[in-house]
Order: sequence, then structure tokens, then C-alpha cells
Amino acid sequence: MHGFDPANPSVRYWLTPGGGLEPGETAAEAAARELHEETGLQVVPRELGQPVWHDVSVFPFEGRLYEQSQDFFLIRTAAFAAAPVAMEDHELRSVLDLAWWTLESLVATIETVYPADLAALVVSVIGHE
Repeated sequence: MHGFDPANPSVRYWLTPGGGLEPGETAAEAAARELHEETGLQVVPRELGQPVWHDVSVFPFEGRLYEQSQDFFLIRTAAFAAAPVAMEDHELRSVLDLAWWTLESLVATIETVYPADLAALVVSVIGHE
């Protein structure tokens, strides 16, 4: 997802779909829900398996500092026209576009991508295909 912090709109970056857990939700359930809300892709949480990576990120957004614990999952799917179906207000204010990236493009980009080591993570999980 291509986005920006509304408090600093000139700084653009790419980030993965995701978000917070609802009360009683597992990480896989939240990931499946967020994936559907933000891209339109519907998956069953058990299809996600176990997280392939865990990270803690600290970042500013709209004048506040956040610390976020993140689990990343891998799902393989055929290409499709990603389109959000249920974005929250802060997402509507901060997301510009959705786009597919090839592994080669992700590894070679000079654009800002979060998490910063996403390309290395993808390579370590799926290798060069």
C-alpha cells in the first residue's frame, strides 16, 4: 500500500496491509480480516499458517508515537485487482494506492518500504523464484 502520514504528507512510503487485533481475535484472524478490508482478498485464517516473521516497530503517525507488535504471514494467490472494501477513517486519509511488486522490484527499489527489511524477509521465506 502506498501511503503517507497526514501530519507529514510530503513523505511517501510503501507498507504491507495490516492493522490491529479486534478483542478476542488471533493474529491470523486479524491478518485475514485486514487483508480482506484493505485489498479485497478473502482467505481463511488457517490458510495463513504460522507467522513467518515477528517485529516490533515504533513510528509517528498524526502527531503521536506508536509502538506496534507485528506478525507477518505468507499467502500465495493469483494476481488480482486489489481494491479496499472497508478502510477505516485514518486509512482513507493516508493510503494513496495499492500495487503489486515483483520480488526483483522490491529488492531493487530506492523508495521507502516498511518494514525496512521486507525485501530480505521475502527472499529468506520464498527465495528467488
